[in-house]
Amino acid sequence: MKILVVGGGGREHALCYYIAKSPRCEKLYCTQGNAGMAETATMLPIAVNDVDGIVAACKQHKINFVVIGPDAQLEQGLADALNAENIACFGPSRAAAEIEWSKGFMKDLCARAGVDTAAYRRFTDAESARAYVQAQGAPIVVKADGLAAGKGVTVARTIDDAIAAIDAAMVDNAFGASGAEIVVEEFMEGEEVSFFVLCDGKTAKFFTTAQDHKAVFDGDTGPNTGGMGAYSPAPVIDDALRDKIMREIVDPVVAALRDGGRPFRGILYAGLMMTKTGPRVVEFNARFGDPETQIMLPRLKSDILDLLYACATGTLDKTAIEWRDVAALTVVLATKGYPGDYGKGSVIRGIERAEALRDVIVFHAGTKRDAAGELTANGGRVLCVTATAPTIAEAQKRAYEAVDLIDWPEGFCRRDIGWRAVKRAGAA
Repeated sequence: MKILVVGGGGREHALCYYIAKSPRCEKLYCTQGNAGMAETATMLPIAVNDVDGIVAACKQHKINFVVIGPDAQLEQGLADALNAENIACFGPSRAAAEIEWSKGFMKDLCARAGVDTAAYRRFTDAESARAYVQAQGAPIVVKADGLAAGKGVTVARTIDDAIAAIDAAMVDNAFGASGAEIVVEEFMEGEEVSFFVLCDGKTAKFFTTAQDHKAVFDGDTGPNTGGMGAYSPAPVIDDALRDKIMREIVDPVVAALRDGGRPFRGILYAGLMMTKTGPRVVEFNARFGDPETQIMLPRLKSDILDLLYACATGTLDKTAIEWRDVAALTVVLATKGYPGDYGKGSVIRGIERAEALRDVIVFHAGTKRDAAGELTANGGRVLCVTATAPTIAEAQKRAYEAVDLIDWPEGFCRRDIGWRAVKRAGAA
């Protein structure tokens, strides 16, 4: 097949890296991406949000299959545009992807399906939201309804913090149209885990689990980010709990989408809070996670292209998912200042030294080559240094050894990625 990967971040580099290894991949293209993707795929001069341009490029290059990475393109309806031209694609329709791009829709869907999630209210005016927060008290959670690059959620420890979050979204337009409506919900206490499922519109199959680190600094402090590191599998989920989550959360949600005329084709992932009363839904996402993709795919034994194509063509029931008996951990290297203002153009060296270590891959996120051919930083999250090993503790040690071989003074990372899993293993 001739394949196009849409997107330009670390998730897409990981997808390109492993799709290129498939014997079914004849030619691999990508939209404007990063320096790592350029080493694996032919980069087309198309903006990631140019739906018409992507469809035209598929026709021009006789592309058989498109893999959509980012959430924004699902909201744009890229999958619908491709399907209308009989071009197979991995990624749900705009209607099915509403489970991610509207927090309010997702909460209402869970309520209808009888799926346990935090108590909530939806608001379209700031005054009513402020009054609700005053009545409920803190801690409480304020979420922009729409997509906000992982930065639209505030866990407010005080009423003042909650009101500030409401005003940022609804008065100051910090998230544009995405914050015109907000969801205010109950604060849930526990350990958060990502639970991934492949779907083809009829069949839903468990994929794997991961745990992300959203806060920017060690000790889970500082503002939320798109993710500063992750590990897989998540030790907090055993086989019995996996089956319970499929039965009580995933299957009812997938059925509710299908019965509502929105069959889901792609990868659905539930953000779950493991509370004292059991797993409860924090959110649903309609695409591969970032940086979770960078730790799931190195563990996968099956051909990822076969699985993606099975989701797109309704043949998932005929496909097996096999895993290597390893753990994986990734550390995100970000530009100093992220998730606030940060500079671009600083030179990065030493990736070859890092990748010379056993079972280490450095996935690119925000990188590009300058006129002299030097690798430079071109974003907030810039590199994902990933290691596999028999245990998460060993993968953590190996990943940080690789991080320390990269020469990039303008970058920083958390030094405690994987702390929960390492602590749990030490206590066992």
